[in-house]
Order: sequence, then structure tokens, then C-alpha cells
Amino acid sequence: MPALYLVVVSALVAVIAYRTYGAFLAAKVATLDDLRSTPAHTRRDGHDYVPTHPLVLFGHHFAAIAGAGPLIGPVLAAQFGYLPGFLWLLVGSVVAGGVHDFVILMASVRRGGRSLANIARDEVSPLTGAATAVAIVFVMVVALAAMALVVTNALRDSAWGVVSIALTIPIALAMGLWSYKIRPGSVRTVTVVGVILLLLAVASGAYVQHAPFRGWFIYPQHGIAIGIMAYGFIASVLPVWLLLCPRDYLSSFMKIGAVLLLAVGVILVNPHLQMPAITPFIHGGGPVFPGALFPFVFITIACGAISGFHSLIASGTTPKMIDRERHILPISYGAMVLEGFVGVIALIAACALHPSDYFAINARPEIFATLGMAVRDLPALERQVGESLAGRPGGAVSLAVGMAKIFSSLPLLKGLMGFWYHFAIMFEAMFVLTLIDTGTRVTRYMLQEVGGMVVPSLRQWQGLAPALLFSALATAGWGYFVWTGTVSTIWPMLGVANQLLAAFALAIGTSVLINMGKARYAWCTLLPLAFMCVNTLTAGWLNLSVNYLRPQLAAGAPSIWAAFIAAPVPAKLQSIMTLVIMALLVIVVTDSLVQWIRAARGRERAGVPEPAEAMASP
Repeated sequence: MPALYLVVVSALVAVIAYRTYGAFLAAKVATLDDLRSTPAHTRRDGHDYVPTHPLVLFGHHFAAIAGAGPLIGPVLAAQFGYLPGFLWLLVGSVVAGGVHDFVILMASVRRGGRSLANIARDEVSPLTGAATAVAIVFVMVVALAAMALVVTNALRDSAWGVVSIALTIPIALAMGLWSYKIRPGSVRTVTVVGVILLLLAVASGAYVQHAPFRGWFIYPQHGIAIGIMAYGFIASVLPVWLLLCPRDYLSSFMKIGAVLLLAVGVILVNPHLQMPAITPFIHGGGPVFPGALFPFVFITIACGAISGFHSLIASGTTPKMIDRERHILPISYGAMVLEGFVGVIALIAACALHPSDYFAINARPEIFATLGMAVRDLPALERQVGESLAGRPGGAVSLAVGMAKIFSSLPLLKGLMGFWYHFAIMFEAMFVLTLIDTGTRVTRYMLQEVGGMVVPSLRQWQGLAPALLFSALATAGWGYFVWTGTVSTIWPMLGVANQLLAAFALAIGTSVLINMGKARYAWCTLLPLAFMCVNTLTAGWLNLSVNYLRPQLAAGAPSIWAAFIAAPVPAKLQSIMTLVIMALLVIVVTDSLVQWIRAARGRERAGVPEPAEAMASP
């Protein structure tokens, strides 16, 4: 099937959904009004609360939410064929992810930039607030560690990637100082200069890659890990305008630019999708991961369709920088449907590979040997990129190969397969690194709020000291797993945990709408909430037998409990953590349901119709 069909359909769906369903959410569900002051103005402190140009903030928000998820998830889900992932990306981003991001960002902006856990405590109950806080801290630490491992693996022994990405830091610092201190508001000038410097940074990395002194910039995995931890800590402490926002804004140009270039490449080259629409692995037993199509395609593709991590950004850094309420729609819903488009492009890049080559890259050699397939183009691809590609699971390598293959097929770009492959690897690393800086700051906020539940005075503690302390704790939390590498044992549960957090946010968002007097529009969040609960709770339970305890069950363990007793410590941790988050979701949904029924009965007894809007004070 020609890939052009998927590009056109996904682009049209994104635009039409934004102009129709997005406009409905803004006008009817939230009733956005620029006359309301945002916390960026009412609490302006020049550090965290800063009114930000919508283009700059869109770049920051998109860079923060679009980590590796919309790239890696669709590539891994391609083992089911191109059709299941494509449909989930289209439908999920429009009716689930976009609504999820919009409602949470709106709720946080109207509550002084408060976090998801604090909104849960105020809108539902202290029990739901505490359960949400525990789930958030766990998911954040695991997600950041997992993403940081992707970066360390991508930049390990890569002078090109290290140089190019390192140069984006001083460039961002200069952009921040120029646009906020030297020439405030000069967005166009700083954007043009920043993009040019970014291209020069990429070119510098390419030069160093083949220079005699390239050894100065080659570091092992632990060396890269130290640099990433230091960056995450510093970015979390510095004012958002100085490093985090301009760097994410700068990175978003590379991300969006690379995706648009890939989309143009798909249109011009129009590669044939060699992966079939549906593969035999929809029933399970796939070489990339063993789960069946339902429910595993919906947790494998998280970012790009719906992601709980987005709720942390939408109630973390972004609401503190919203200048006007009308900016909520493009920054939340707009960024989400764009991320869905990114996921479709990544899916196309993977499915343009021959199935045997795709599975040879993404499956371990001993598993691929059992498939009875013979590689077709892989030896030639390895010669062109100058690296061994077989048996490198995880999705990043096959995505880079697919992107490079499309880029090198464009006019005037033939023969540059090696260049484009390494460019794609760096492109993926930048996607992830922007998540590290924002995620560490959000984790810092959450740790202080969770601590405030035990010691209330911590909530009022402000200044540099708490920023240093909680940033150090946040960095130490995910940094420990990066350093030891043990987080790789819980990769299978990351998708479940992330989607369970999305269900948390949708339940809380429903409570927000009901308390605003918008119960008649609660279906916007209730429908995706019902699907996420059924899907992710099922996936969480199946993960026990399909992933975590599979070796013990295959060895003859008579039951899940017996397999758990015989399992190694990492598998036990996976099982326990998954069950804990599942239990927390059941608590939150049950508690929320009680509050919804109580609110409905109270309104019926009072005989009061729904108000047009009930605004919560900050």
C-alpha cells in the first residue's frame, strides 16, 4: 500500500478534529475567556510563573510531551501490521489524548497552576489526591529513567550525537538571555538565529564524527549518564526562561522540521508499505513482544494516542506560563493531534522496511532464527550506514533506518544513507532529552507536594533551597535506575503505568467538569475513561503471565502465585508495582464515582439546574 494515503488521511483528520472537536471543547466545555487572568500573571515570579509567547510555549510543551513515545511505540506496534497502530493513533489522539490534555491544562490554569494531585484532592477527595500523588511519583521516576536509558544507549560511543546535543545547551542559554533580558520579546530574531546555530551544531557533530580528535567526545554509558543527570538537575533549578523553555523551543524546531521533512519525503518518494495491514502476530507470540493485539497495541502506542505523562506537563510547567486562556487549545489539543501525526510518520518509516529486515532488527537473534525468515536488504543497509543493525531491539534503530532510507531516496540526497541514519539517531535522542529537563522539574514539584501532605509547611517553602533539595532528590531517584540499569527490567510495565495514569487524569478531569457545572459534557472524558480502565487493567493483569512471570509459567509453575514465588527479584518488583498502580486506579475511580453520584443527588434535591459555569478560584 502507498504510504501517501496514510499521510493525507492523518493530516486531514488532525486539522478537521482541531477545527471542530477542539473548537467545541474550547467554546462549550471550557468556555475559554481571555478576560480571566492566568497564574502566569497573578503569580508572576520571574522563575516558574512567567507569561510566555504562545509559539515559544507551544514549542516547550510539544517538546516536553513528545518524548520517545510517539516514535518508538508505533515502531514496536508495527509487528501487528500497519493498520491497528494507524487507527489507534488517529482515533486516540482526537477523542482521548486531545481531550485528556485539554481538560487537565484548563483545570490547572484555573486553579493557579496546581498539580494533578492537588487538583484531585480539591475536586474529589484527599484519598484520591494521595493515591494520585503516589502513582505520579512512581510513574515519573520510572518514565524518566527509561527515557534517560534510551539517550545513554543512543549517545554511547557517539561523538556526533554528544557534540551536537551538548551545543544546544549554550545556544539555548544565549537565546533565553537575549529574548528575556537583552531584547525582551524578540522572538523572531532569536528564532532565526537559534535555528541557524542548531543546524551548525548538527554539522559540527558530523565534522567531529570523522575528525582525529573524535575520541575526546566518546564516552561510555556511565559517562553519558553522569552528563544527563547533571543536565536534568541544572535544568530543574534554573529559571524556566533561561534554559528549559528556549532549549525545548529550539529542539521543537528540529523535531517538527525533521518530521515535516520526513512527511515531505514520504509524499515525494511515496514508499510502499511492505509490512502487511495485519500480521499473524495479532493473536500473540510476536518476536518483538509476546502480547496479543488487544490490549497490548493500546499500551505499546502511548504517546501519540493518549499518555498519562502529558497530564503532568499540563499541570506542571505549562500552566504556569500560559499568557491567555485562548492559548490553551492550540498548546494542549493542537500539540496532541500533531503528536498523533508524528506517530503515523514513525509507523510509516518502520513499515517501509521489508518485514524480515524489520524483525531481524527488532528481535533478538535467537528469536528471529525461529521465524523461518531470511533477511532481504539488511546486509546492504548495514554497509551503507557503517554499523551492525541486526539484533538491536527497542525500536530506535529500525526507526532510524526507515527514516534514513526515505531521506536518502529524495532527489539530491542519494548516497547519504550513513549521514541520515546518524542524524535520525540524534533526532531521537533530542526528543528524549527534552523530556528529561521538563520531567525532572515536574518531579521536583511533585516531591514537594507529596512531602507537604506529611509536613504541611513544605508547601509554603520557596526559594533556591527547596529547588535544590527536591531537584536533587528527583534526579537521584531516576538517576539511580539509569546508573544501575535495573529499570530495563520494568520496561514492560512502563506502558501500563503510563496509560493507567491517563485513566487517573480522565477521572479527575470528569470531576472538574461536574464541579464546574458542566456535567452535561462529562461524556467527553467518561468515554475515553471507560475504555482506558478496561484496556489498561486487562493489560496490567495479562502482563503478569505474558511478560513478568512467563519463564516461570513456561517452566511448569502451576499458578500465578507459584510463578511469583519462583520469579527473580526484578520480576517480583514488576508484578508488585503493576498491581499497586492498578489498585490505586480502582480506588480513584470508585472514590470519584461516589463523588459524582453525591453531586448529582445534591443537585436533584436542591432542584437547581446546572449553572452555565462555576469557576474554581486559584
